[in-house]
Amino acid sequence: METLDNLLVPLQAFLGQVGDLAPKLLLAVVILAGGWLAAKAIRFAVVKTLRAINFHILTERAGLDAFLQQGGGHADTTALLGLLAYWLALLAALVLACDSLGLVQVTALLGRMAMFVPRLMLALVILAGGAYFAGVIDGAVAGYGRNAGLDEAALLGRAARYAVLVFVVLLALEQLDIGAELIRYSFLIILGGLVLALALAFGLGGQKWAAALLEHWQATRAPQQGGGTDREH
Repeated sequence: METLDNLLVPLQAFLGQVGDLAPKLLLAVVILAGGWLAAKAIRFAVVKTLRAINFHILTERAGLDAFLQQGGGHADTTALLGLLAYWLALLAALVLACDSLGLVQVTALLGRMAMFVPRLMLALVILAGGAYFAGVIDGAVAGYGRNAGLDEAALLGRAARYAVLVFVVLLALEQLDIGAELIRYSFLIILGGLVLALALAFGLGGQKWAAALLEHWQATRAPQQGGGTDREH
């Protein structure tokens, strides 16, 4: 009888633990199921909203979609942002589920992963907007150079574009908390390079414009001086 009691005590303890864990496990399953459904709905809403505001056109013109698809994938930046929103919602559900089970270390790890996803999404948005703006700067500088008769107009426009692109990439890396110290120093270097490129474009173009203006002024001034000499005689 004593031997039977010794065997029943661990079994009773195990059943008691299972009884305590079962409600928590059921709650975790419900949280995961609800989080999965919410994640799918959020992904659909994000993709539809971005396409409604023509964000996919901006990323296509910026060249970011082509860059992402170079590896053989078919997803564009909009689809990637939707996927990241899906995983953000799913990670949030996992954090709640693990917290309900008392898994402290797993909850902390998943929480750090969930905090990284919004930064990655913001970095993608910065890259998309910055790449599009770099193209606008390229066209503006090159167009002004061509109107001013510069042979190096395309080169100056490309230099301005790459300067903006490098700065945008550094901003995106800063959002990911990568190389923050390097970014602060590189900002001044890139800003100086951009200012130099623009100064060259407008300075070289301004020389020809100033020379043409001076010639026109001298041409209009000469008859006036000649008329004044005739009146003196």
